[in-house]
Amino acid sequence: MINNDGKPSPQELQKRMDDIPDVWLKCPICGHAIYKKHINEYRTCPECHYGFRLGAKARIEMLCDDFKPLNLEVKAADKFDDPKYLEKLNKARQVTGLNEGVLSGIGSINGHKAAIGVMDWRFIMGSLGTATGEIIARLFEKATELNLPVILFTASGGARMQEGIESLMQMAKVSETVAKHSQAGLLYISYLCDPTTGGVTASFAMQGDLIFSEPHSLIGFAGRRVIERTIQQNPPKDFQRAETLLKHGFLDAIIKREDMKATLSKVLSLHEGGDKND
Repeated sequence: MINNDGKPSPQELQKRMDDIPDVWLKCPICGHAIYKKHINEYRTCPECHYGFRLGAKARIEMLCDDFKPLNLEVKAADKFDDPKYLEKLNKARQVTGLNEGVLSGIGSINGHKAAIGVMDWRFIMGSLGTATGEIIARLFEKATELNLPVILFTASGGARMQEGIESLMQMAKVSETVAKHSQAGLLYISYLCDPTTGGVTASFAMQGDLIFSEPHSLIGFAGRRVIERTIQQNPPKDFQRAETLLKHGFLDAIIKREDMKATLSKVLSLHEGGDKND
């Protein structure tokens, strides 16, 4: 629409802006601009190695030689019937192609077999719902049954409050299956992705025998604004980033996404008693 003075109206200007192709990515850590067509296959920043957030299926394809999914049918119970919540669930299922916010299964990494779970941040911000907890718990139970190590990639905003106390109960339920898996003498690798926060951090994300993370991942319990209001101070800019957690002993290593497959393969080989030079 053109105004009488020959200039485009605000609505026309907005439409033109909306029609501009989104061709650039800006790294949220260092601010480096990346032309989308030139981003590498790992979707990482070439300057600071920050890994742009991945969906569960994309990470599995990047990591596994083969993968057999488990428990794809598990989803939130019908009793959670709030219309707004159901709308969010339906949208998340369309975006991710999953019934829930975690993809689990049995896969192999350079020939090393493991039970693998990947939380998908796009599914209501990776929140921990009852079905999410059930799928992760079943993964640990299956791994214990098959005598397999577990690799769990966490990415979560915390408990899914639309499901109330039953969401919070998943923290204890999953932690119990983690403990039984550990008692069987089996390896659990927790791989913290951006972001890992809330009840997930407060439970199974930090229970791994080995705890890895990607560069600059946000990892914490309470949100920054909550902490600032509570302590009446401004925490350091990087106080909830992976590098700070590594410095203070909460992580075993920070691994660039490009090195993820090779590193996990090496760890699994050593756990199996393989050649240390493998």
